[in-house]
Amino acid sequence: MAGWNADTAAGPLGPGAVTLVEGSSFCISLPNGDINPGLPHGLFVQDTRILSRWSLMINGQPVEPLTAETKEPYRALFAGRVPRTDGYADSPLIVERLREVGAGILEQITVSNFSLNPVECVIQLRAEADFADLFEVKEARIQRYWVPTRHPKKDSLLISAVWENVRKGVAITAHGADIQEETLTYRAILGPQAHWTTTLTAVPDEQNMATYFNHPTAGGLSPSDLRKQEWVDKIPVPQVENTSIERTVKRSYDDLGALRIEDPEHPERVVVAAGAPWFMTLFGRDSLWASEMALPVDASLALGTLQTLAERQGKVVDPLSEEEPGKILHEVRLGVSGGLSLGGKPTYYGSVDATPLFVSVLGSVSRWGFPAETIAALLPHADRALAWIQDYGDKDGDGFVEYQRLNERGLINQGWKDSWDGINFADGTLAVPPIALCEVQAYVYDAYIARAWMAADAGQTSLATELTERAKRLKKQFNEQFWLPERGYYAVALDGKKRPVDACTSNMGQCLWSGIVDEDKAPLVAERLMSPEMFSGWGIRTLASHMGAYNPVSYHNGSVWPHDNAIISAGLIRYGFTAEAQQITMAIMDAAEHSNGRLPELFCGFPRERYSRPVPYPTACSPQAWAAATPIMLWRSLMRYDVHVSRGRVWMDPALPETVGDVHISNVPLGDARLTIDISRTATSISGLPEGVTFHRGHRPWNADLLEHSRALPDEQPK
Repeated sequence: MAGWNADTAAGPLGPGAVTLVEGSSFCISLPNGDINPGLPHGLFVQDTRILSRWSLMINGQPVEPLTAETKEPYRALFAGRVPRTDGYADSPLIVERLREVGAGILEQITVSNFSLNPVECVIQLRAEADFADLFEVKEARIQRYWVPTRHPKKDSLLISAVWENVRKGVAITAHGADIQEETLTYRAILGPQAHWTTTLTAVPDEQNMATYFNHPTAGGLSPSDLRKQEWVDKIPVPQVENTSIERTVKRSYDDLGALRIEDPEHPERVVVAAGAPWFMTLFGRDSLWASEMALPVDASLALGTLQTLAERQGKVVDPLSEEEPGKILHEVRLGVSGGLSLGGKPTYYGSVDATPLFVSVLGSVSRWGFPAETIAALLPHADRALAWIQDYGDKDGDGFVEYQRLNERGLINQGWKDSWDGINFADGTLAVPPIALCEVQAYVYDAYIARAWMAADAGQTSLATELTERAKRLKKQFNEQFWLPERGYYAVALDGKKRPVDACTSNMGQCLWSGIVDEDKAPLVAERLMSPEMFSGWGIRTLASHMGAYNPVSYHNGSVWPHDNAIISAGLIRYGFTAEAQQITMAIMDAAEHSNGRLPELFCGFPRERYSRPVPYPTACSPQAWAAATPIMLWRSLMRYDVHVSRGRVWMDPALPETVGDVHISNVPLGDARLTIDISRTATSISGLPEGVTFHRGHRPWNADLLEHSRALPDEQPK
């Protein structure tokens, strides 16, 4: 049998690539556990690749993969065998690699001899480090060539390099190995049915291994295990009669826990990274949406995200980074050099929707039981965000927020569909900026309403009235200029000449979520979204199949994004289209079943009747934050569960599909309390409510309705 050749692996990451993630660290490898420098593999810590090769050879042969099983988002077990060279098929040498990722890597290698004769083994590991930036690896454009030096010691190998006075290094510890500059070698004689094992570690620089991978006893918990346990202790525990749904929800919880990262300047704040492998950092839009979607699981994620974004809110006008006063950033890169990141700087602000979403999420967070002073500290940032909408977002004063990149290094499209060809007309022609997206106007509308309600709640009558009027004007103008009566749907955008961009897209479904859609138009929108051209059977496509730019294997022009479907489903529920929301939810849950309960960033838009399982998109992130949060939002929407702690109210009115069965959820966080929710086919109950909070059967009144129907707002509070 020929040996398995890692260098012939095909595809963007190689076939069956395994991604492990923990905080701001992640590792991508082949299914035999090897990290191949010829592919976008590596061990990355804070956006720097500290291992570009990690390849194992047994008796001069690479390990042939048998299986790779992810035990936790940060731990995997690889099984393989050593190919024979004598023509026989079966091999007696079986190799297992138990790998854990934290602020580095820990790997236990076990070689087993399943034969009746002793076998001599030479176990050799090659390790290399190029210290490349994540952008360089992702885009295969290595620009900075670090010249590493290798320093072998008794039980360790230090690889370090300096580039423009910046030093980086990785320390590899391998007790008992023969350490040379190029290889780490063990020699062992395995008796019949015997096993040999060793443990290796690799961490940045020469820091103490025990800091990251201290297993106090056999089977003890590592720091990553302890971090996960802390997360598990604070989040809900779901028990669902439909076990596949329960498995998907629990997988979502695990992935969200692994994607949590800390603000380096405020370690007590935890935020959500956008997704692995390429977006393990704070993103404005993605992190805000993911934390909004995860509110019922851990509202502190949203609070930490808001606080971290607030501290980095734009202060000056900088065309290079697209920073503007009041603007919320698009992304922050921790270890990437300025010349490689978007806009040429580590912090890039080229997002048109993160700023209104910041205000919307603050409005949601304000209802979840945080101290009043904590919310009050963020209100000035919300007001600066609203000022950006008026002063910079709407540059031409037409009432809509538009985008147009300020330099050639920035993103051409700056909404959530930010691929270069993501916004186009029905005939496939690209829209020319400045572009006003339909869902961005919906986010702005929701931001006005959210801030208006917070003002009304605080007795600030004049501010509440002003913002309510702004929202009303925007809603009227939106429905006049974006609605296409001859098509029966909303334009995805207005282009630079204020022409409606008439492609049929999923963007209008997100408009339902905000409430900006007129009641008489909502049925037509729902009908269009659920049409065969839009609904693939696995979810709603980003672009209808009869549009000129449709391609089921495209990033934004015909694919299916789980988070997009979750937002649309919530919007359908808002307008009373429960059956449609149920259909979307079950389609997405069915899709998750085909990927072991983990929803990817996106999958292809082929119709379900053509393929019996969702067709994977080749470079989709997995795990990915808003995909991980999708099941939470889908089920919260169908449960119609919402809260307003300061008003002493919890609402729920379940509309779950029959196939779900009974649901029991314990340890549900609400302020300092822990609730228990029981939903059966005949009854619904909530227990454990904090003092002064009562349960109401029904849905929470929308802020827009509260503002609209208030007979008189409270008097202005004295300053």
